[in-house]
Amino acid sequence: MSFLESLTALLGMSAVELVAAVLGVIAVWFTVRQNIWGWPIGLVMVLLYVWIFYDVKLYSDMLLQVVYAALQLYGWWQWLRGGQHHQGREVTSLVTPSILAGLAVGAGGSLALGYLMGTHTDAALPWLDAALTGFSLVAQFWMAQKRLQCWVLWFVLDVIYVGLFYYKGLYPTAVLYAVFVGLAAYGWLDWRRALATTR
Repeated sequence: MSFLESLTALLGMSAVELVAAVLGVIAVWFTVRQNIWGWPIGLVMVLLYVWIFYDVKLYSDMLLQVVYAALQLYGWWQWLRGGQHHQGREVTSLVTPSILAGLAVGAGGSLALGYLMGTHTDAALPWLDAALTGFSLVAQFWMAQKRLQCWVLWFVLDVIYVGLFYYKGLYPTAVLYAVFVGLAAYGWLDWRRALATTR
């Protein structure tokens, strides 16, 4: 038995889930540190999670990973060439109307996706899964634009994801999202310091 096989057996997860989890921690860590490598590593991670979520019938989360792949490319480009002078983005803060608009888009997407998944598929927990999907897209879009508030939304979503993945028996992924909770808190503090410095 190889080392990878032994480790996956010990952790009770597939090799694909193990690799995706490790890449997820690395990608988020790089993103917190505003390192561009978070985006290509994150792209590989989300493509692996497409398969994982399909396998456990979390179809909204599977579709979310497909959209994440596009958002990973968007974020990568924004951090390299976005911003006012096309030299990459700096950390900024959203004003209240922009926050409310983003949350309204997330809620609308959640309701539409929840209805589709609840009435047309055998999805597990279609409404919760859809809500997490809708608001995760908002958080990811804000992250791609280096908006400080992305970390608050990620913190809330990741806490809920921990419970969902535990319920679905994806224990290593639940642990991964518990790590993401901590990284979201750290990201908020780190980006807030960066914002204070640029001001």
